[in-house]
Amino acid sequence: MERREKRDRENQGKEREFIEKLIKLSRVSKTVKGGRRMSFSALVVVGDQKGRVGFGMGKANDVSDAIRKASEAAKKNLYLINVKGSSIPHEVLGKFKSASVLLKPASPGTGVIAGGAVRAVCDACGIRDILSKSLGSKNTINTVKATFNGLLTLYSANELSEQRGKSLGEIWG
Repeated sequence: MERREKRDRENQGKEREFIEKLIKLSRVSKTVKGGRRMSFSALVVVGDQKGRVGFGMGKANDVSDAIRKASEAAKKNLYLINVKGSSIPHEVLGKFKSASVLLKPASPGTGVIAGGAVRAVCDACGIRDILSKSLGSKNTINTVKATFNGLLTLYSANELSEQRGKSLGEIWG
């Protein structure tokens, strides 16, 4: 009994460090011989607001089960994003299928200038100052995947200096 309580306390600590953002909840139907079967599909973004973020999808007959499945899937797919202060280090264009997302760094105090899906990803990641524009497809799932594509291609100054064989001072100019 004590083991279970200890494990539950540890899991509660892990749960608190992540914030969950429900991006999309949709009712989907499947036509079968007897009629239509309704179920729910959820898209959730999970992040610790310190650069770790992930997304997941879940589908179930109940709304709460779909959201729970999606958040569990998101926690399994966490990525570490290179963040510079409260913004991103450089401009980047993320693409997934026909969806493109342009992400630009912004000066402190600007805020998150982004649409629904991109805003949720940036909030969960901990980015507080960014400019973005969603181009192409308006599909929410593809927009989230394009945002992740862009964020994962960001360079940090340390990586860049090692690749070029220069010091940080030379890179920053």
